[in-house]
Amino acid sequence: MVELLTIFGIGVGLSMDAFAVSIICGAVFCRLHVLHALRMALFFGAFQAVMPLIGFAAGRTFADIIGVYDHWVAFALLLAVGGKMIYEGVKIGDVEKTFADPSSLAALLMLSIATSIDALAVGVTLSLVTRSIILSVVIIGAVTFVLSYAGYVIGKRFGHFFENKIEILGGAILIAIGALILIQNLPD
Repeated sequence: MVELLTIFGIGVGLSMDAFAVSIICGAVFCRLHVLHALRMALFFGAFQAVMPLIGFAAGRTFADIIGVYDHWVAFALLLAVGGKMIYEGVKIGDVEKTFADPSSLAALLMLSIATSIDALAVGVTLSLVTRSIILSVVIIGAVTFVLSYAGYVIGKRFGHFFENKIEILGGAILIAIGALILIQNLPD
C-alpha cells in the first residue's frame, strides 16, 4: 500500500508540468474544445507513461553498478527534478507566446516531450526501488491524463492564477518522495 501511494505521489508530482500547460491552454486558447483537451491529455499521459519505461530500462542496466548507493541516487535524481520544477515554477513564462496552436500535432509532440523529460529520470529512480514498472507507468499515465484534462477545465474557468503554484507544488512533492526513499533506506 505504501508503494502504491508513493507511485501515485510520483504521478501527481510528474504531472504538474502537463497540468500547468493544460491550465494555460485552457485559459488562453479559447477556441479549443473538449476534444482538444482530451487529445492533449492523451498525449501528455502517454508520454508520461513511456518516459519512465525508458528510464527504468536504463536504470536496470546499471543497477548492479550503483546498487549499494541506489537510495542516494534516487534521492539525488528526485531532488534535481523537483528543484528544477520549483525553479521553473518561480520563473514560469507565457506558453502562449511559444506555441501558437497547442492542438497541432507538432505542438502536442513538443509539449509532451518537454513535460515528460523529468519522467525519464524518475524511471531510473523507479528501477532502483521497484522490480515491476508496469503498475507504475499505468498509474503515472492515468494520473497525468486526468490532471491534464482537469487542468484544461480549470484553465477555462480560472486562467493563470494557479500555474506557477502548481509547478512549485509538484517539485516539492518529488523532493519529499526522494527524502522519504532516502530515510527508509539509511542504515539504522
